[in-house]
Amino acid sequence: MKIIVVDDESSALHFFLDEALQADDEVDFHYFKDDSKTIVSYVKGNEVSGAFLDVRMPRIDGISLARELLEVNPNMHIVFLTGTSTTMEDLPEDIRPHVLGIAYKPFTRRDLLKFIEAIRERRSVMEVRCFGSFDCFIRGEPVPFTSSKSRELFAFLIVANGVNVTMEQVITALWPDKDIDKAKILYRDAVWRLRSTLEEIHFPCVNFRRALLSVNTANIHCDYYELVRGKNKNIVGPFLPSYEWSLELEDDVEQLRHFK
Repeated sequence: MKIIVVDDESSALHFFLDEALQADDEVDFHYFKDDSKTIVSYVKGNEVSGAFLDVRMPRIDGISLARELLEVNPNMHIVFLTGTSTTMEDLPEDIRPHVLGIAYKPFTRRDLLKFIEAIRERRSVMEVRCFGSFDCFIRGEPVPFTSSKSRELFAFLIVANGVNVTMEQVITALWPDKDIDKAKILYRDAVWRLRSTLEEIHFPCVNFRRALLSVNTANIHCDYYELVRGKNKNIVGPFLPSYEWSLELEDDVEQLRHFK
């Protein structure tokens, strides 16, 4: 589990470093000062479960940074650090649901451990299987897709691996023989159903924009992603056998399986 700590005060970072080394071997802490570009870049490339953010820093403020990070990873849990009397009620309503609490300086090891455990308990990871069949699980339960096409749409986005996908690309893959006007109606229905499913399971991992979709891969564990990263060459079973559009990817997948 990865957690970032952002504070411009060296003493606060040193406290976290000292206590983190004793806190939990399974927690991977990463420390930053007030450099928002570096922080956002790190979160884009890593599965970060939680963030401890100082509320007031010289170059950035923690609330604005929290908004930026939540755009990248809406599943991240935030803990604010402050030496002031800031309360949960003082926080903007849009980020409040993502905030576990506020740690008041000077905080203690007990404060740190309490919030780390809260992040662990609330962390959601989706398990996705693309080989053999397309299956998705959240907290050990199958994702309750309400239609076969919303399920297939999600599979298409998973394979895109975070890259933006246009409505035209989806329609070409999922409804190649349909009239364009009919296909657009079916597309909108599948998008609406997928959005509803993800809201129901509280796992907002898809960026929905007008005629443009992408999946946020943070906190998604997928056998296909493992193969792409070269971490698992022993995956067995056909790749997404239920979907015809996956045939175009067969050669690439086989090369990944045999690439040394």
